[in-house]
Amino acid sequence: MVEENEFFRNATLRICGNLEIEEGLRACFEYISQHLPADRIYLEKHEYELGAMRVIVRADAKRGERMDRLVPYTEEAKMAMAEAGKLYQEDQLPPVLVINKSQEEPVTRCLLSALGEPPSSAMSLPLMVEGRIVGALALLAEGDDRFNEEHARLYATLKETFFVAMSNTLKHREVVRLKNRLADDNRFLNRELLRISGDEIVGADFGLKDVMQQVRQVAPTESPVLLTGETGAGKDVISNAIHLGSPRREGPFIPVNCGAIPDSLLDSELFGHEKGAFTGALSRKRGRFERANGGTILLDEIGEMPLDAQVRLLRVLQHREIERLGGTDRIPVDIRIIAATNKNLGGMVEEGRFREDLWFRLNVFPIAVPSLRERSHDIPALVEFFLERKAAELKVGDTPRLAPGAMDVLMAYQWPGNVRELENVIERAMILHQNEPLQFDDLGTSLSGAGSLGKAILGQPSLNLDEVTAHHIRRVLGMAGGKIHGAGGAGELLGINPNTLRYKMKKLGIPFRKDL
Repeated sequence: MVEENEFFRNATLRICGNLEIEEGLRACFEYISQHLPADRIYLEKHEYELGAMRVIVRADAKRGERMDRLVPYTEEAKMAMAEAGKLYQEDQLPPVLVINKSQEEPVTRCLLSALGEPPSSAMSLPLMVEGRIVGALALLAEGDDRFNEEHARLYATLKETFFVAMSNTLKHREVVRLKNRLADDNRFLNRELLRISGDEIVGADFGLKDVMQQVRQVAPTESPVLLTGETGAGKDVISNAIHLGSPRREGPFIPVNCGAIPDSLLDSELFGHEKGAFTGALSRKRGRFERANGGTILLDEIGEMPLDAQVRLLRVLQHREIERLGGTDRIPVDIRIIAATNKNLGGMVEEGRFREDLWFRLNVFPIAVPSLRERSHDIPALVEFFLERKAAELKVGDTPRLAPGAMDVLMAYQWPGNVRELENVIERAMILHQNEPLQFDDLGTSLSGAGSLGKAILGQPSLNLDEVTAHHIRRVLGMAGGKIHGAGGAGELLGINPNTLRYKMKKLGIPFRKDL
C-alpha cells in the first residue's frame, strides 16, 4: 500500500495541475484508481434549500465531464443528511463515510438511482464549512464490500485538496454565470436598441423595405445622408439605423434639433465657445460637433437653420474643422453628417431661404421616409409594438387587447401625425380604457389632424368633396367599430347599401376588411 504523504502529494499535483476541474479530477482519479478500487468519482454540492444534491463533475479513467445535475433527496435521504450533520457537530462523524452496501444507505441509494449507476460500494468524503456539510466527493466501485479501513485512511488525506478544488470550481462557475448574464443583458439591450433604431425596425420587411435597402447601401460609407419625410414619420429612427450600421457604431451619436435652438445660441451649441466669448460664458464649452467626433451627428429640422449658420456648416462639411466662438484655433473633427427635414429644401433654395451649395453638399444620398398612410400595412405591427412598450412604461401589467373592430378604425385613419401620432393615440387609449379592450371611437374627431382634415375639424370646412366624404365615412366607421355590413354597420348608419359603401371606400383609398 502506498504511503500517505506520497498518495496525498501525487493526487494533489494531478487535481491542481489543470485549470479545468473535469480534467484535473480525471487525472486525479487515474492515479487514485491505481491504489484504491474505483470505477467512477463524483464531486457533489448539497443544496439544502432545494432539498437536493447538485452533481458538479463526474470522472473515470477515460474522461472528466462537467455536469449541473440536480438530484432531489427522498424523504429518507433528507433525514439521513440531517442526522449526518448532527453527528458532525457532536464530533462523531468519521472523516470518510464507507458504504459497502449502497442499497442500505438512503443518500447513496438516491444518488446511484438518479444517475443510473449499478449497485456499488461508495466512499464519501464530506466537505465541511462552518460545521455544515456543503458537498462531498463520492468514489464508487461496482459491487458490495469493495472498501476497507486502509482505503478510507488514504482517501481521507485528500479532504482539504478537494475542498479547495470544489470552492474554486463554484467560484469560477459563478464568475462565468455572471459574465454570461452580462453578455445576455448586453445582447438584449442591443436588440432593444436595434428594434427601435436598427435591423429590427418595425416595418423593415414591408412598408420600409426600400428605405432599409438604401440604409444598408449607404451606412458603411462616409457619405452625408439627407432624410426627408413628414413630421413623425420616423426619420430619427432611420438615422439611428444608419449610425448603427456604419463603422462609426462604437462612436457617439449626437442628435441636434436645429429648430428647437434659438438663433442666438445655435453657434454656441454647434461649435462651442471659449471662456469669456460672451456674457455668461464662464468656462470653455465643447459644441455638438466636437462631442460627435469619431461618430455621427444628426442635424434634424435642417430647414430651420438660419442662413448665416448654414455658411459655417458648409465650412465644416468642406474642411472637417470648426472654430469655437471667441477662439482662433481650428479644431479638426471626424464626423459623419446626417440631415433630416420635413420641408422641400429644393423649393427653399429657389426661394433663397436655403443655400444651394449646402443643399448640394447634403443631398449626396437622399432617403425619403414614407408617411404612415403610405405604409398602412405596417400599422398592426406598430400597434403591437407600442402596446407592449407602453404597457411596460405605464406599469399596467398584461399587454391590453383591442376591442373588436378597433384595428379597422386605426387602418382607416389617415394619420397626419404619422407614427408619433399613432404612439400617442395608443397611450391615450390605454389611459382611458384601463382594464378593458382598447377603443378608438374618437379618432376621427381628434384635433391632431392636419391640412384639410384639420381645417374641417376646426370649423373651416374643406371645399374638396372627396376629402369631406372620406372624412365623414371614417368617422362613421369609427362609430361602427369598423363594421360595414349588418345592424349597426356603417352602411346602415350612412343609409346606403354596404356594397356601395365598399365601392366608395375603395375609390377614396379607405382600407377595409372584406369580411366585415
